[in-house]
Amino acid sequence: MPNPRPSQRCTAFSGVDRIASGELRHVALKAKQAYDLHPERPVLVFDDADARPLELPLELPPADLLAWLSRPTLDAGDAAGPARPRRPGRPKLGVVAREVTLLPRHWEWLAAQPGGASVALRRLVDEARKVSAGDDRRRAAQEATYRFLHAMAGDAAGFEEVARALFAADDARFHAGI
Repeated sequence: MPNPRPSQRCTAFSGVDRIASGELRHVALKAKQAYDLHPERPVLVFDDADARPLELPLELPPADLLAWLSRPTLDAGDAAGPARPRRPGRPKLGVVAREVTLLPRHWEWLAAQPGGASVALRRLVDEARKVSAGDDRRRAAQEATYRFLHAMAGDAAGFEEVARALFAADDARFHAGI
């Protein structure tokens, strides 16, 4: 996992108590204090954007923890090891060739479109993104909520029912369950 960014927004809990919210540097130091004060209680830190848990080395002294947070983050390519051979595309523009498997009739249709297959595919993807934007946001919010609930109360009585209500978009049952 790459290092979290020191300026990212997050929230920390000691057990079920929220202990800090804000920039990671501030939250990490509060989490460190809680970890030292109550080592028997789990201290969890979540990214506010997507509720993903952040793994922080809270056993380090505060100065070392801040130094760890300041280390440069690794890109996915850096973590994978040696550089891969260059592939087709325009990487400087953010365009990287990928493989798409279609049936011959799909390729024929794409080839007949103005601008060719790439232009047609980009247009189709953009149109689909516009149509499903609301559903995509709802699904991302449900998944973030589930990640948080699972981490904080995955062993609690009624958790499964609350999770079912969350994904069924049954607000009344969800709020009653939590």
